[in-house]
Amino acid sequence: MSGSARRRIYLMRHGSVTYFDERGRPLEPDGAPLNEKGRREARAAGAMFAGAGVAFDRVIVSGLARTVETADLVLAEMGMRGERESWPELVEIRGGALSRLRDDELRDAFLGSLEGCPGPETRFLGGETVGELVARVVPAIERLRTHDDWQNALLVLHGGVNRVILSWALTGEQHLLGGLQQAPACINALDVGEAARDWVVRYVNVFAADLLQHGARRTTMEELLEQYLVGRKA
Repeated sequence: MSGSARRRIYLMRHGSVTYFDERGRPLEPDGAPLNEKGRREARAAGAMFAGAGVAFDRVIVSGLARTVETADLVLAEMGMRGERESWPELVEIRGGALSRLRDDELRDAFLGSLEGCPGPETRFLGGETVGELVARVVPAIERLRTHDDWQNALLVLHGGVNRVILSWALTGEQHLLGGLQQAPACINALDVGEAARDWVVRYVNVFAADLLQHGARRTTMEELLEQYLVGRKA
């Protein structure tokens, strides 16, 4: 039976982080920890895994503080101890200096790389391009597939990175489908087989802290743009 050898990747986004202070001034993103909401979200995801009796053979994070903390909280909630692996090629798409962007460039800079199917030349916040992100993420995921020492892997990564992985699994194309929303600490499940295109996407964007997401209408980047504009207009 072709699916009998499939393995499971549980792909998470990190929990909520505070990127701008109350005056709209950017904070250093790489070292930013989860805020209290983000910690609750991570624990809720861990409780969901624990309730289902899930265990992980490997746990991979990007190495940025928000992914490390999310993974640690998930594992603690599950009563698991294990070695985390940091894969720096799976860090989030890098932004540039916001102060260099003109007012009329802000919307596209914040939202353009996560809308529709942006071209590889599309820049995120004036920094890294979508093509550069894809070029480092897809080979890393394919490398993970070559390792035979896991059946269930937990990957705690980022919204843009997760979209690339999901897009690759769904279409076999190296691009980014921006409409694949990734709530903080959400869970995606992908089954992967031995054949190159044997991917099965089981579910996407399961948000343990609010399964129905009934009140959610805006994206994370829309919220961040609004926060940044507070300081920009001051």
